[in-house]
Formats: sequence, structure tokens, C-alpha cells
Amino acid sequence: MNKWILLISWLIHLTVAQRPILQKPDPPPPMKKWLTLKGDQPVVIARGGLSGIFPESSQFANDMAIGMSLNDVALFCNLQLTKDGAGICLSGPTLDNSTDIADAFPQGEKTYEVNGQQIRGWFSIDYESDIVFNNISLVQNVLSRPGIFDGLNPVTAPEDILGLKPPKFWLNVQYDLFYAQHKLSVAAYIQAALRTGLTYLSSPEINFLKAIGTKVNKVKTKLIFVFQQANVMEPTTKRKYGDIIKDLASIKTFAAGILVPKEYIYPVDAKYLQPPTNLVTDAHKLGLEVYAAGFANDMPASYNYSYDPTAEYLQFIDNSLFAVDGFLTDFSPTASESIACLANNNVTKPVKGKELNSKVSVDKKKPNMGTTLIITRNGASGIYPPCTNLAYQKAIDDGADIIDCSVQMSKDGVAFCLNSADLMGDTTAVTTFISRSNTVPEIQPNNGIFSFDLTWNEIQTLKPQIESPYGNAAGLMRDPANKNVGKFTTLSDFLELAKTKAVSGILINIQNAAFLASKKGLGVVDVVAAALTNATFDKQSTQQVLIQSDDTSVLSRFANVKTYQRVLSIEKQISDAPKPSVDEIKKYADAVTLPRSSLITIADGFAKSNTSVTKEMHSANISVYVSVMRNEFVAIPYDCFSDPVVELATFIEDGADGVVTEFPGTASKYLRSPCADPNNEKLPYNILPAEPGQLLGIIEAQARPPADPPAPVLEVADVVDPPLPAVSTSTNTPDGPPAPSGGFANMAKMGFSLATIILTSLLLLA
Repeated sequence: MNKWILLISWLIHLTVAQRPILQKPDPPPPMKKWLTLKGDQPVVIARGGLSGIFPESSQFANDMAIGMSLNDVALFCNLQLTKDGAGICLSGPTLDNSTDIADAFPQGEKTYEVNGQQIRGWFSIDYESDIVFNNISLVQNVLSRPGIFDGLNPVTAPEDILGLKPPKFWLNVQYDLFYAQHKLSVAAYIQAALRTGLTYLSSPEINFLKAIGTKVNKVKTKLIFVFQQANVMEPTTKRKYGDIIKDLASIKTFAAGILVPKEYIYPVDAKYLQPPTNLVTDAHKLGLEVYAAGFANDMPASYNYSYDPTAEYLQFIDNSLFAVDGFLTDFSPTASESIACLANNNVTKPVKGKELNSKVSVDKKKPNMGTTLIITRNGASGIYPPCTNLAYQKAIDDGADIIDCSVQMSKDGVAFCLNSADLMGDTTAVTTFISRSNTVPEIQPNNGIFSFDLTWNEIQTLKPQIESPYGNAAGLMRDPANKNVGKFTTLSDFLELAKTKAVSGILINIQNAAFLASKKGLGVVDVVAAALTNATFDKQSTQQVLIQSDDTSVLSRFANVKTYQRVLSIEKQISDAPKPSVDEIKKYADAVTLPRSSLITIADGFAKSNTSVTKEMHSANISVYVSVMRNEFVAIPYDCFSDPVVELATFIEDGADGVVTEFPGTASKYLRSPCADPNNEKLPYNILPAEPGQLLGIIEAQARPPADPPAPVLEVADVVDPPLPAVSTSTNTPDGPPAPSGGFANMAKMGFSLATIILTSLLLLA
């Protein structure tokens, strides 16, 4: 076991060694101005190391936090004591949530009173330190995080963390009163074992801080008072923390700062941010530092952040009112990139309540640091209903390079923008036209309510609709305040918007052209070509025009306009693109849009390996656009730390020429930051891409998830489509009236589909 731990530790140190830019001993002084107490850069405090991925305070977690965070990162240890008074780093006085002790000692469960509450579990005070260090191992204590690293590291002592020589060390004493009741002294342990090396010493117990204040060097060690939730009772004074916070002057008499739940600073009501309190400014006036706690990429806090964890960090440091002095976080790399790379790059204004998100805008005058295109998927469809006027305006405001329109056709020939011809997902059609549902095998296997079966006037009676691709039951609902806002956008309105707003370019996605022509008498290709001509897009080169389709015959129809870039959409996952297939693509397209898993193999939540598809496409001078990027953490490999910015960096490093995203603001924020420039070696921190396979590489082969069979290879037959049929003279009426039970059958299929989505989401969370 010890040899295996040494091997894994060596691998992690090798990983860190490959990132020399993070390890510069003397980084240049920060140029940014901060509204912290002393004007210093906010501190990143890694709670248990990188505990968002690895078991809390494990050697893996601590090593990775040091290697992947800002150079002044503080490692945070929640101190507990064993039966013989030794210190260990775990959250809470019980061991069963963070270790495998229940397996080693199944009869060891007991009940103790802890600060007035009866708690049952396996308590550290019942076990000698040699048993704790030699007989049990650490496990992940958050069930939605990877458990694959469980059992690989022993319990860590504070002395072990100091042995790593972290830039800063933060020791948090959670239960001094409880240990004193069992004749164990936290103060004695600290004085004997940790005489030097403590940068911060904190506790939620006032009497402990007052007593220890006479025994530590306050110049070298800052004393920090930790606040619990407002309705919790402080155990030594019997006052609620919500009352204590009202008397900051008294706290200043025994502490240099406070560590508070983030809601003390920005209250949240029904998952919407409320105006900030005066806590930070009031504390700073008294000379108290303020540290905010409770940050985790995989625990979304507010709809205002649109599932972008960096947006939450920036809210606390990048505003005109204040900046907290540090973050206590489970994902220290994300806090680091927010501070070093993203802060002060956006134009932000003070905001109030639910309007917060709409008041934050990107400084579009800052250039995109790379050549990677930001291409929307149905506009900013992660924030507003897809393809609405609001989704497109938000995408433009957020700095998208290319806004897109997937063209659908109404029964009477009106072209408009929507993700799918099936109106059931992105509109309220189910509530009005369920009787018009039918099955069209050429489009999809399930029942649908299709745009080509409704007139434009009928479609306009509907409302747009935003839904989470992962199911609302998984707790990942997209902003309900925006559920049905906005207006549908016709193709002509879309083109007019693009010209009026002078966006860099547009992408027109043409779907189901052969079916519409032969079965519905609708010539979508001709409609698109005419609309582009009428808007003079075929007579200019200022704005890029991308024509995308999964049908090569559609792309062939636009070959005569040389300024158009033709994009072949390959929706299925592939593992390889042999030269004959790539050569065939080159006859029809200048670029391809591919799913993420065709570029980087993703399975069981991990990025396993890079494919050669990007290189093969580039060898034929074919651009590669990767789709689709989302902010929700369940969509992001663990290797990227549940961070959409790191995922963007990873696919861009793989060679993606464009990212297709439902959250263009996140991509724009990253690509307009100094850290997006791979040649900038003067930065104290860089947002580094994940290296597929590296996280799994530190696990023994037999302990890794079983390998999935490889995705199919792209064949020539997968590329070439038959010529488009002529537009029929069909009267475009449904093939027949729906069966009387069609509505019920459709609803049953909807239920099955929703259940599948929810199950998938839960599996991703596991």
C-alpha cells in the first residue's frame, strides 16, 4: 500500500512538474487594484486541498491544490483530535463520512452530544492515532463526486500538510469545546506540534480564539472567527451567529478577520441573488478581513450565474463596491483563474436583485486572444429560450463571433429559427396542439408536433420555452424566470438583426431538406438562398457566412458563392476519420462540426484520450468546430474540475477552430482574458487545459472503469448523400388524421424520454 501511495504521489508531482508556469517562485507583483482590506490580491483557500475531485485533505488533493492554484494558495485543514490527542484533518468529529472506518470497525458506531446536538457515528476520540493512520483510508464525502480515488490515501495529519511546505496553511478548529469535555486539549496539540507554519488559525468558538490569542504570534498567525448559519448557536457564548455579526467591533478585539458563509454577503432568495449586504464594507472600515466560504463548482448557488462558477467568484471581487479578502473553495483552480485571469476584464456595473445577470456585459473592445470562433447554438440558449430575440441579443452582448439560425419551415412556407422541427421541446406546443402530433420517421423515432404541419399564424400563438437538457429533477433547471420569454425569430428578422448589430458572422443550419422538398413541397434550400441574397450577404465579405448541414447535397447548392464557408455537421460520435473520408468531406465542406466525444473520448465522467480526428481534418485544411459546450457541471469531465472554462481551454488546446456553445458569455470571457494567450509567459497563473487520461492514470489499471468499445470510424458512405429531390407540388397536408389515442401515446413517449434524461443526469452526478 505504501509503495503504491508513493508511486501515485510521484505521478501527481510529475503532473505538477509539467506546469512550470504555476511554480514560479517570484511572480511579478499583481497589477490589478483590489478593494480588499489592504489592497492585496484575494487569497485562494483550498478546503481540504482540491476536495472537489479527491477525498478531503488527502495527499492527492493537497498536492494538486498546490500545483494547480495561485502561488500563494492556502491549504485548509479542519482539525479533529484522536483518542490520544493527535491531530487529523477531516470535516466533523466523526470519521464515517470521510473514511472507510465503518468497514474496518463495523461495531464502532456511538452517540455523543456535540454542541447541544446528539450525533451518531464513528468518532475520532474513540480511536488511537496509530489505528487511524494505519488502518483506515480516506473516501470522497460528497456522493456526486468521483469515488474512484477512495481508499488510496491514509488519513492526513496537519504535520503532513506542513511537510508539503504549502505557501500558506490554514488550520480550522471546529470543536474545541467538545474535545475539552472529553479531556483533550486542542491548544496543547497546537503548541506542541504546530509551533510554526500556521498562517491562519480559525474557529467558530469565541472562547477558544480569546484563549489561544495569548499563546500564538499574531504577527505570523492571523486569528479568524468563523461564522456558521445565522440561526445556529455559538456554543461558548450561547448567542446566535446572526446576532454576533451585528457587533463587528467586539470581534475585532480577538480576531483579525472573519470567515462567513457567502450568503452573509450576497443573500439568495429562491436561487436568485439579492442586493449585497454592507458586511464587507463595514468590516473593512473596522480593519477586519472578510473571507467567504461555500464555493464549489458542482453546487450551483443562483440562476444569476448561469452555472458558470467563475461568474460567482467574480461577483465577490470584481465590482465597484468591495472585494472579499479570500475564498474558501473545494475547487481552488477555478478560484485562481477567476482572480488571476478573469477579474477586471469585464465591464461590470452595480446591480440589484434579479436583474444582476443582465447588467454584466463583456468588454467587446478587448480582442479575442486566439483565433477560435465563438459560435452560438440557438443564441445564448442556456440563458433564454432558444432562437428568440432575447437569446440572440444576449449572445451579441456577450461577445459571440457567430450567431446561428437552424432554419425550420412552417406549413405555409415561413422560414424561422428553432433548434428542431419538432416544436415539443422549445415551445409550448404540447399544451395547444397535442392532437396534431404524429410520427415522422425521416425526422425522429418519437412522436412530435412538427413546424411543417402548422401555419406560421398557429406557431405564433405558442410561447418559446427553455428547458434543461439534463432534466429539472436533477436540480439543474435553467432560469425559470426566463422560461417563456422572448419572441420567435423569422429567418429574415435574424438576418436583419445580424446586419444591424454588425456581428462578425452568421451560421445558417439547414435540416431535413430532402424530406421537406419531397414530402411537404417546401424548398428550404431555395428559401435560405433567396433570403441571403435579399439581405445582400452573397455580395459582401465583411461578415462571415457559414452554411451548415448534415447533407452534402445541401452544401453543394451553395458552392457557387465563394465567400460562404460550408460546414458539414457530423452528429454521430466517431473515433477516427481516415483519409478517404476526409478527402470526400473536402469536396463539399470547408469545416466540420463534431460532438465533443469525437475529439476527446469521454466516459464515466472522465476524459480518457484524444482522438486523431482534429489532426486528420486539419491535414486537409478543414476547420473543426466542437459542439456543444454547456456550463452545467454534469456535462464537464472531472478532469476539467467541473469548470466550463477549463473545458474550453482543453478543446481549444486539442485544436478546435471554433466552439459551439449555449453560453457564449463564458467562452467570450475566457477568450478575451490574458490567460487565453498561450504565448504569454509573464503571467503568474495560466488556465491550463486538462490532459485526457491523466487523472485515470494515477489509478491502478484494474481499478479503472471498464473501457467502452470504440466509436465507429467515419466511412466514405457516411459522408456522401444522394442528390436533393425536386420540390414536390404537395399541398403539405398531414398524411392522415392522428389516431384518437395518439395524444396519450405521445405523452407516454414523452414520459419515457424524460425518465431517460433524468436517469442519465443522475448517473452523471454519481
